[in-house]
Amino acid sequence: MSDRHHHGHHHPHHEHAHPHPHPHPHPHPHDDHERGHEHPHASSGPLSRLRHLLTPHSHETADKLDSALESSARGMRALWVSLIVLGATALVQAAVVMVSGSVALLGDTVHNAADALTAVPLGIAFVLGRRAATRRFTYGYGRAEDLAGLAIVLTIAASGAFAAWTAVARLLDPRPMEHIPVVAAAAVVGFLGNEGVARYRIRVGREIGSAALVADGLHARTDGFTSLAVLVGAAGAALGWQLADPLVGLAITAAILLVLRDAAREVFRRVMDAVDPALVDRAEQAVREVPGVREVGELRLRWIGHRLRAEVAVVVDGEVSVREAHHIAVEAEHALLHAVPRLTAALVHADPAAVPGETDPHLALAHHATA
Repeated sequence: MSDRHHHGHHHPHHEHAHPHPHPHPHPHPHDDHERGHEHPHASSGPLSRLRHLLTPHSHETADKLDSALESSARGMRALWVSLIVLGATALVQAAVVMVSGSVALLGDTVHNAADALTAVPLGIAFVLGRRAATRRFTYGYGRAEDLAGLAIVLTIAASGAFAAWTAVARLLDPRPMEHIPVVAAAAVVGFLGNEGVARYRIRVGREIGSAALVADGLHARTDGFTSLAVLVGAAGAALGWQLADPLVGLAITAAILLVLRDAAREVFRRVMDAVDPALVDRAEQAVREVPGVREVGELRLRWIGHRLRAEVAVVVDGEVSVREAHHIAVEAEHALLHAVPRLTAALVHADPAAVPGETDPHLALAHHATA
């Protein structure tokens, strides 16, 4: 099907505006990417059907809103925990930097502090994401999360530039490191704090579908490895090699650039509406299995913050009534909501099956089509 199907040609069935609400419960935890998204609806066995009937799975607006708010609340909790842990880690390391003069530890401290402060734009984004859609922002404010992701990428780049600058300056003006055991202890503290935060951020980010939170978790993980690099620098300084500290600082810069690449790729894909092709395949297969659907036309998925929306055109028998076509569309949305993790809305457009010799009903839209 061509793009012209979506030029002001909407099916009356839209998200939750059904003339007859369909209260089939729909639990929000169908959102674990790493467990395969299995759902009873995907199977046709009698036990699966019975389980499907007995499991609460409401698709009504209030339930979807509760799910979305819970996702945002989990994201906020992850940010608060990260801010407290990384803030405390950075303070400990900053105190050690003042007495030791280690540039490697300074670079790690700045990176940790910057990582803790990324909670601010992300927190603002999660708060904005809770706001209801308006006449101006008809899709809501979920995109604020993607803007926060861009802010995180810029923060990572800035911390990398600062680490490089301090390391090069120390290479040009080598100085002995003082209080080496304390520096080593601070490096261990930095690794433990960052790795714990990284695991938590990445897990929560994947569970709620937040690319920005996952990017922030990757950032924290790299900080943990850079802390271990500081430990190596301290060992070199203990052996009398003054250049060990600035060289480790340069290694930290290289690690920051690697995480910058991964985070930028993750955020860029989200900003460009990229989705996992496996999700598209899964959605298409779910719609094909709906009784009454002859073909699946154009199917689109897009992220808005950490929530997905879908648009799909289905082909139905041209002789069915409008009410029957609407029922098929409702069942198609129902199937999508079960099959696709974190999907909160689906717009289903029903097209009649083509009849030989009949004029294409979309012909009137042809002059609006773009190349």
